[in-house]
Amino acid sequence: MVIAKAWALKKHFDGFPKTSDFDLKKIELPNLKDGGEQKLLLESVFLSVDPYMRPYSRRDMKEGDIMIGTQVARVVESKNPAFTVGAFVVAGRGWRTHFISDGKDLQLLPSNWPESLPKSLALGTVGMPGLTAYFGLLEVCKMKPGETVLVNAAAGAVGSVVGQLAKIGGCKVVGCAGSDDKVAYLKQIGFDEAFNYKTVKSLDEALRKASPDGYDCFFDNVGGEFASVAISQMKKYGRIAVCGAISQYNDSVPQKG
Repeated sequence: MVIAKAWALKKHFDGFPKTSDFDLKKIELPNLKDGGEQKLLLESVFLSVDPYMRPYSRRDMKEGDIMIGTQVARVVESKNPAFTVGAFVVAGRGWRTHFISDGKDLQLLPSNWPESLPKSLALGTVGMPGLTAYFGLLEVCKMKPGETVLVNAAAGAVGSVVGQLAKIGGCKVVGCAGSDDKVAYLKQIGFDEAFNYKTVKSLDEALRKASPDGYDCFFDNVGGEFASVAISQMKKYGRIAVCGAISQYNDSVPQKG
């Protein structure tokens, strides 16, 4: 018998999420049975904490539910021949340490996953955020070599991949982030221009200085005021991928713009 720990949503968020909005529960899991649906016992190794959880929790959850989210988990016990003990999977089972599955909702990590590559990247660059960056940049923005790409929240899981893909694709890349350490990181991974939006005197001037000719592609993770300022600096036939609006997720009153 295994006792799982799980974070439940005690109270819907009002403003920024607080520790008091969560409740740590203990859940007794049943033993696995031959022939039944309870064929796999898994232990979570990494849990995701993603911006989408903030608005989606209001839309999809009721108070008392286990917090939504994805994890990399390891198979601890198996009565399903498709999943060997010790195999790693990606599962959308929320913030919990252990869970039981029939295997239908699990995605096996490749057996040849390189030892040098952290398995946490299955929740990042090799997972949903990386795919978001890839298809948002290549299929929505339709980036072309020689263009100038702007990305905000550029040091985040999505933005950092957008910037690197754009550089690989032969573009000039401008990024902004919310601290000097993050700006230094953006320069380290190849951004041509980067600035701290919290310390510049004028966002409009900072964007113009970074690319006086404007922007061909804008990958927007922030929304709000930033999007309103940046849209005026798009080149003719420029493309914008509206990926997120993290500047607004914790607002009680919607922003204008």
